[in-house]
Amino acid sequence: MSDKIKKGREGEEMAARFLIDKGFEIVERNYRHKRSEIDLIVKKDNWLIFVEVKLRSSDAYGYPEDFVDYKKAKNIVDGAEQYTYDKNWQGNVRYDIVSIRLQQDQTEIIQIEDAFY
Repeated sequence: MSDKIKKGREGEEMAARFLIDKGFEIVERNYRHKRSEIDLIVKKDNWLIFVEVKLRSSDAYGYPEDFVDYKKAKNIVDGAEQYTYDKNWQGNVRYDIVSIRLQQDQTEIIQIEDAFY
C-alpha cells in the first residue's frame, strides 16, 4: 500500500471519529459511482452530508480545503445525486469538507459546512 493511500485512510478514520464525536452517524465510507468517490456520507437529524476529507502535513502549498477544486466538487455532487436517488432520500443534503492539518506537535481538524454548492 502506498504512503499516500495509507495517509488518506488515516485521515478518513480521523475525520470519522471527529464526526461521530459531534453526533453524526456514519452511513457510508468510500462510496463510488462512475468518476465520483465520496470519502464519507454521514447523517444527522434530517440531513445527509457528503464529506470530502483532506489531510496535509504542511501548509507550504495551501490549506487542505484549498485542494477541493471545481472538478472534484462536481464529481462529488454527481455521486451524491445518484446516492440520494438510489436511497430515495427525501431530506436535506449538504456538502462538507473535513480539513486535517498535521503539525509537528498537534493535529487540527475543522469541519467546513456547506463547502460548495
